[in-house]
Amino acid sequence: MARRPLPRILSSGTASLARGRDFARTAADSATDVLHPLLVIGRGLRVLAAAGRRRWSETPKDKRGPALFLGAACVLVVALVPYGPLLALMTLMAAAAWHGRDRTPVKTGPSDAEAERLGSLYEALVPYFSIPEDPSPLFAHGGEWDKAFSGYEFDGAGRLTRLRIRYPAYFTDGEAASRARIEALLHAKSGRGREYLFDWDEEGNQLDLSVLAALPTGIAAQPFVTSPGESVLGFTDSGSVQRTLPVLEGEQPRDVPPVVWRTGPRSTEPHLLAVGQPGSGTSTLLRSLALQALRHGGDVLIVDGGGSGEYACLSGRAGVLAVECGPVGAVATLEWAAQETERRLVAIHRAREAGRPAPEDTRRPLWILLDQPSVLAHLAVAEGGPDPMTHLQVPLRHGRPAHVTVVVAEQFDHLELLHDAVWQHTRARIVLGPAGIQQIADVLGLPPHTTPTTLVPPGRGYARLGTGPVHRLQVPATPDPYDEATHPAHRQAVLELLPERQQGPGPALAKPVGAAALDAPERP
Repeated sequence: MARRPLPRILSSGTASLARGRDFARTAADSATDVLHPLLVIGRGLRVLAAAGRRRWSETPKDKRGPALFLGAACVLVVALVPYGPLLALMTLMAAAAWHGRDRTPVKTGPSDAEAERLGSLYEALVPYFSIPEDPSPLFAHGGEWDKAFSGYEFDGAGRLTRLRIRYPAYFTDGEAASRARIEALLHAKSGRGREYLFDWDEEGNQLDLSVLAALPTGIAAQPFVTSPGESVLGFTDSGSVQRTLPVLEGEQPRDVPPVVWRTGPRSTEPHLLAVGQPGSGTSTLLRSLALQALRHGGDVLIVDGGGSGEYACLSGRAGVLAVECGPVGAVATLEWAAQETERRLVAIHRAREAGRPAPEDTRRPLWILLDQPSVLAHLAVAEGGPDPMTHLQVPLRHGRPAHVTVVVAEQFDHLELLHDAVWQHTRARIVLGPAGIQQIADVLGLPPHTTPTTLVPPGRGYARLGTGPVHRLQVPATPDPYDEATHPAHRQAVLELLPERQQGPGPALAKPVGAAALDAPERP
């Protein structure tokens, strides 16, 4: 017996129903806007009718007859007067509109609890914003807080979400230590567990405090709309950058502001250093950069110093030259990368001398991703072998004109083991996970403009590109697709971005690519 097809309304899923609900809701909102005057007049007529019935019920029975006669006489007079009915109707509509207006009381000031909180915050700032020599201090014990505070807002729990503070001109707002003391006090008095933004207006002697919304954590790895040479490190606040990217958060499309890192010969920050605690998301960042590099046709070398196997999904994929986890393989891989960088430089130099464009194989981006290289360096020294990090100096120093990009991810506990070349040539810096203000400043060169919190999701931190400002950062969710403890949708998103596996053995790194056309120079 043949099956009958389902009705269209059932086979089309919930999308049609959702569109129908949205259309009905939009139509209802539009009708409410158009009919708002009639609704107000109708509500006013009900109020007048209720008042008339109440007045009639309160009138004694012996006076109802004269009242009816007086009302009839008034109606007769209005009917005989020229334009009387029209004027009476207009008067009735005006009275109905007046009585039907929205009478919701408007809040004009803080409540008692909010005023008490503002007063305590004012008293706490007195020792910092006052001096004995000031004849008319703006901040004084027992003074009026409304002269110094303006533009305050509170949330449903009664905690401050925005505040503007006017401080005296003699306050040393140009000193970082003085500003840090004020920010720490405001953070403690306004409520912990939230991230605050402090905007200092030194010219106008004003400080704006605002609570920042949480950055989106549901954006998974996906093909970002970027040009070759651009990599999305993560997403930040809307006021920090002047660009947005269309992304999918779950199944909902959004436009979010990204932190874009530009690499290549014209980049001023050709290499990157990411620092964090275990579980902070540095491996997620490296996987995200690897997938973006492979999508734009680059070659990727991965050295996993931690040996956790989180990059096994990339092994044997098209464009992935090697995934090394041991010290011997790391030494060979980095030695090949140094020789390949030198070969590219020589080929580019000879092409320019001959007046020809650079060879195609020298313009193909080469990415060297190292996760916890200090562990491999320690193992290599313990086994009596050479330090693999010594071969990294050539790609770091000369990789920019040769289209070679180096990304190093390390933990806070092992930063002292990094070579000076890494600190000198990684001008793009990222700090992920919980960290103190001083730790962040030591890596980025500047303290963050917000107050770091102790509990942050993986991939959450700060980024600074060169000498630019410090941005809040949330790395797109790029988990190990073989880790079943992670979100299934995020793992599936990574699997869809992985290139096809190569047929046969992977590429050999014994000799640089294109060595048939140009032999690599011997290393001293």
